[in-house]
Amino acid sequence: MNNYSNDNSARRYTAHVSILGTTQVHLRNPYIIGWWSAAFPGFGHLLLSKYLRGFVLFTWEVVVNINANLNVAMVYSFQGEIALAKEVLDTRWLLIYIPVYLFAIWDSYRTTIDLNKIYLLAEREQHRFNSFSMGALEINYLDKRNPLMAVMWSLFVPGLGQLYIHRIVGAFFVIVWVVIFTYYSHALEAISLLFLGEIEGSTAVLKPEWLLFLPSAYGFSVFDSYINTVENNKLFDKEQRNFLSERYQSTTFHILKGKVSE
Repeated sequence: MNNYSNDNSARRYTAHVSILGTTQVHLRNPYIIGWWSAAFPGFGHLLLSKYLRGFVLFTWEVVVNINANLNVAMVYSFQGEIALAKEVLDTRWLLIYIPVYLFAIWDSYRTTIDLNKIYLLAEREQHRFNSFSMGALEINYLDKRNPLMAVMWSLFVPGLGQLYIHRIVGAFFVIVWVVIFTYYSHALEAISLLFLGEIEGSTAVLKPEWLLFLPSAYGFSVFDSYINTVENNKLFDKEQRNFLSERYQSTTFHILKGKVSE
């Protein structure tokens, strides 16, 4: 353990670098986090790096949504077929969907406010955190990366943007679920038929109950990779600035009224 590792000598830390990724707290808009939870329960918590809670809520959303036929009912609603939408809904599943859905929004909003307070307190403590982690399977370190590259890779395949910035846990989870959504929605099969000019066949093979999950997965992957790339870059600048100040800045250096004085 080096002098820059999290040695639990402080009450709070702003960041932690491990072989599985860089986890940090920073100021977030609780309304945006709440909105992502409303778009897809679990996403708000994943943005906060609350992985276990996010995985539970995400999996719950998929299982209950599929069994309640919620996405199918949404498709009928978009087409103006309100009667068919009501008919396909399974109330045995739908009634347990609502309270957990509301909890996901409320809890992510509440947690964001709490983490914002923790960040402000951690900033006052200014405790050093590790910036390099090496293990038998991986190496992770603070580095500056291009946010647009993270967005580009996320648009190709959701999860690749997270891999680019070394968010291994989130990347693995997103990639696995995107493969599941793509396979069961027959999205690639529909695209192949579309290229062949078979529009009716392309539409017929699609499974809307699985297809409607994909836009949320793509949107989340792009947003998450972009935001975390930007915040990781800020964290790198901050850690580098503190290191240089401690090691190389003269103890007599100070600034008075906007002027440098030695």
